[in-house]
Amino acid sequence: MKRRNFLATAGAGLAAGAIAKPAIAQSNPEIRWRLTSGFPKSLDTIYGGADFLAKYVSEATEGKFQIQPFSAGEIVGTFQAADAVSSGTVEMAHTAAYYYVGKDPTFAAAAAVPFTLNARQLNAWQYHGGGIGLVNEFMAKHNLYALPGGNTGTQMGGWFRKEIKTVQDLQGLKMRIAGIAGQVMAKLGVIPQQVAGGDIYPSLERGTIDAAEWIGPYDDEKLGFQKVAPYYYYPGFWEGGLTLHFLFNKEKWESLPKHYKAIVESAAMAANQDMLAKYDAKNPAALRSLVGAGAQLRPFSAEILDAAFKATNEVYAEISAQNADFKKLIDSLRAFRNEEYLWFQVAEYAFDTYMIRARTRG
Repeated sequence: MKRRNFLATAGAGLAAGAIAKPAIAQSNPEIRWRLTSGFPKSLDTIYGGADFLAKYVSEATEGKFQIQPFSAGEIVGTFQAADAVSSGTVEMAHTAAYYYVGKDPTFAAAAAVPFTLNARQLNAWQYHGGGIGLVNEFMAKHNLYALPGGNTGTQMGGWFRKEIKTVQDLQGLKMRIAGIAGQVMAKLGVIPQQVAGGDIYPSLERGTIDAAEWIGPYDDEKLGFQKVAPYYYYPGFWEGGLTLHFLFNKEKWESLPKHYKAIVESAAMAANQDMLAKYDAKNPAALRSLVGAGAQLRPFSAEILDAAFKATNEVYAEISAQNADFKKLIDSLRAFRNEEYLWFQVAEYAFDTYMIRARTRG
């Protein structure tokens, strides 16, 4: 009797195991997505956010959820990525939303706009200040869902073929600059140009453009801008911190199992932090190398910064008067900025200012 009871119990256990395995398999469906990046693979840090997410998601789902990244131009170009995701041509993208400012200036407010937040403050606004929700209220109108997926930190002010000391020096300058920043610089006399990353160097070399902003020392050195435009300005006041986004087709996102969404959200948050850490680690040596190779490091004058700040407020007022979505985002960003700098001036600024002076003493 004991033997028969044991066999019966064991048989029931085996049967339960046979049932459980398919149930587990069904909870992890096999999914294959394509991701189009807004960047070339040669820019390993900013393009690398897509690879980071794909690897994380694959490992967390034991290979069941595969995301295949493609560099800009392999499926669609940089400036077509949002439309490709919205229409379902690809399931997702990794890009800077301000590339689509021509569709709606609110895209730029989701990524980076002049004189708002630095990288840490942007993360605070997004994760704990309602930013992700506000961005996705807007993105839903374009059949998109967005998650932060990287940050460059404060960017450089760009490469110029001639020295820029006053606002007058900007008159008629053809400059590659994206998003709302282009409208601000236009008020200062600049002629903004929309040029993809891979086309900036030849455009500077041929004189098609007179200046270009990109990201910062690590990426800029890879692209060799110092060879064709020696004056390197700072800070990039239009991008205190650029948030890159993973953009998802809204229906595809909503169709994911709940635990797959949680994995992607965790992967995106990790990618967001990893990119900023990489830039912070790599930029110092790259800046030293650029200066050693002949780059002429220059700060924007107070005259230019003050004029740009005034022009920025004018642009925000003009767009807000016509675009409720933009107004909602920019009002939130500016209110959060003012509170953040109340704190940062007490702690971060005071500490950083002292350490900059003291760093060579020990």
